[in-house]
Amino acid sequence: MTITSPEADQIRAARLAGAMYLITMGTGIFGQSFVRGSLLVRGDATQTALNIIESERLFRVGIATDLITFTGVVVLIWALYVLLRPAGKNLALLAVLFRLVEVAVHYVAVLFSLSALVLLSGADYLAPLGEDQLHALARVALNTQGAGLNLGFVLLGLGSAAFAYLFLRSRYVPKILAGWGVFASLLLSASAIAVILFPAVGRFVLAAMVPMFIYEVTLGFWLLLKGAKIRPDSTSAA
Repeated sequence: MTITSPEADQIRAARLAGAMYLITMGTGIFGQSFVRGSLLVRGDATQTALNIIESERLFRVGIATDLITFTGVVVLIWALYVLLRPAGKNLALLAVLFRLVEVAVHYVAVLFSLSALVLLSGADYLAPLGEDQLHALARVALNTQGAGLNLGFVLLGLGSAAFAYLFLRSRYVPKILAGWGVFASLLLSASAIAVILFPAVGRFVLAAMVPMFIYEVTLGFWLLLKGAKIRPDSTSAA
């Protein structure tokens, strides 16, 4: 069977999406777990500030890694749209909108990390503020960034759920994987909303992210190594 041009585009987009799932997951984990996990101390603004001052280069690497991650997500969104548009153009477009707004929110959140660096820079114009005040303000900036990331997760979950549903309809990947994606995505979105309503829930958010991690890594390897099962009847079957 001769592969038509749109089908060839879908096949290439599937491989690209798989690669971007794995790349953005890797850079995201590096930025959050390795960089912030080693510098931010829960409940201790002063120690957090000292860690950032002593490891400013590492903190800046973390910011750059965030930008790489969010830019990679834009490429991922484009690849998923090309791949899944035949299965449902309107829903695919809605998923794109959710995820692009997510990226915009996450980009804005990065500004608060840069603000924390400014507050801890020791610039002369900050002299009227005491050291403790600067440390507290830097921590407020970092906490605000965390709130921005959480807000983006609401949109990430909604957009990912829509894409996963299109995978389910199109049968491009195993149904169990696509179904798990719908569940994991909605769970992430719901947990992010729960944190806004009940801040104490935040300590359990990591557990809610595990299903999403499993979904994105598994889907990434599947699309990269096996590709999507593009069939002439995929759209009509959907």
